[in-house]
Amino acid sequence: MAERIPLVLGPGLMNTPRLWQHQTDHLAEIADIRIVDTRQDTSLVDMAKRMLDAAPAKFAYAGLSMGGYMAFEMMRQAPERVLKLALLDTAAYNDTPERSAIRREMIALAEKGDFETVKRNTMPIFLSPQRLQDPEIVGIASAMCDEVGPVVFVQQMTAIMHRRDGREILRDIRVPTLVICGRQDQGTPLSASEEIAAGIPGSRLAVIEDCGHLSTIEQPQAVTALLRDWLLCG
Repeated sequence: MAERIPLVLGPGLMNTPRLWQHQTDHLAEIADIRIVDTRQDTSLVDMAKRMLDAAPAKFAYAGLSMGGYMAFEMMRQAPERVLKLALLDTAAYNDTPERSAIRREMIALAEKGDFETVKRNTMPIFLSPQRLQDPEIVGIASAMCDEVGPVVFVQQMTAIMHRRDGREILRDIRVPTLVICGRQDQGTPLSASEEIAAGIPGSRLAVIEDCGHLSTIEQPQAVTALLRDWLLCG
């Protein structure tokens, strides 16, 4: 049996390892998989450092949304350790003032104890319209939010709001890079992935139809197939 590829997976905002369940189940024969702990730090710099401290000497990395923001920070700190990169439903640019204002409103709701409203307002951002009608998918997304909870949500939102602009390092990324985006992604729209793919030399953009922001649970088979090809072929 061939040696498995070290693969580190980075979750997004209010996500748990459940985000990557299909991928961990179906890529285990080719990849030695670890999932990043994003619940202890209040900055992307510290999240990336914790990830690097726990990761193998060299590894492939796939991150969704906030996990993609961590990827850019990781590529600043230790680019020589990354064998391959996959960026799912993420963006390289910073928040607009309007987006930052929305984040502050959500933080205020969580801090005053109204986490249910935070969840309710987040679901249309996380999921495509058709998946909002799917009780199983909504249940998975909601359960992840509950497991993360309001305190960690505020920490993660704070980290996201203060992240550095990732566009400045795109041209310096020289490893095989796959960019994935759901066609109906409302959180980080397709234009954000197109910008990333245009900025990273030799990268590949894959668009998944009938899919929103949480592509790994909305279209798990499609994402897993793309990641398998990326791991095996680059």
